Amino acid sequence: MRGTRIEIRRGAVIDAFVKIKPAGGSGDVIVGEDSVINSGCVIYTGNGVRIGKGVAIAANCTFAPVNHEFSRRDVPIRAQGFRPSKGGIEIGDDVWIGANCVLLDGAVIGEGCVIAAGSIVRGVLEAFKIYGGSPLKVLGERQ
Repeated sequence: MRGTRIEIRRGAVIDAFVKIKPAGGSGDVIVGEDSVINSGCVIYTGNGVRIGKGVAIAANCTFAPVNHEFSRRDVPIRAQGFRPSKGGIEIGDDVWIGANCVLLDGAVIGEGCVIAAGSIVRGVLEAFKIYGGSPLKVLGERQ
């Protein structure tokens, strides 16, 4: 099993109190050029997190590219390991993620998306759309 690689590209800014924590896999964490991750964010390595260029991530967001197994009642959840990967988390270029968002395993955020504060993100999001809420829905489109 290989170790997790953390790569922070040119011009990227990682604010104080950002945590990158190993969890349930050995996925890489790649932060693209000129991207900013603000204070209080937690990135679990899990199945990997790939952040594009020029991405703005507001405070207190959680990136959880891993899921606990929980199907058995006779075994504590923490002893059951992890579910198969849904592909990690991928964020396209020029994305803005508002404060307090949670991104789950398998989230693919298209280029130019805006995610409203407090949203829970999973699945594939179309480029240049504005999303918000829980459940997540399209609120508009960038012009």
